[in-house]
Amino acid sequence: MENKKLGFVILSISILAALLAFGILKNFNRQATELQCNPTNECQRVQSLMGLSHIAIGLISFIGALGIYLLFFSISEDAILRRLEEEKTKKIEEDKFDLVLKAMDDSQKIVLKAIKEQDGVTQSTLRFRTDLSKAKVSQILTDFEKKHLIKREQKGKTYAVYLVENF
Repeated sequence: MENKKLGFVILSISILAALLAFGILKNFNRQATELQCNPTNECQRVQSLMGLSHIAIGLISFIGALGIYLLFFSISEDAILRRLEEEKTKKIEEDKFDLVLKAMDDSQKIVLKAIKEQDGVTQSTLRFRTDLSKAKVSQILTDFEKKHLIKREQKGKTYAVYLVENF
């Protein structure tokens, strides 16, 4: 939002400077007409000042364009900070998950990864996806529940398995 305010201020200043520059240029043109541009020192001074005024108009145009850019096209700082915060949170969650996986055996890793891939997976589906026995999957899930890594909810004759929210 600050970029829009800054853009508005810059654009306003450039408009005022442009009006001033065009007024001065009009005055120089009037002086050149009055002098009829004979090769005198006064005529040369007016001609050189007219050349400088064209450079000033170019700079004012650049400042005006910058103001327009900031006013209409600039990405707000809040959006950038929000995106960075989301990426940071996602990275922390992935690191936390990887840390938990390091403390497990291969069967537990396979089951936990399968649950993470499909939150709410049923125990019977989990059995087929991990290629483990029904007893082994049940034992691993019971162990995970004791460690507060997952929660199970009754779903027909089986359970749906979810990762815990803060995991």
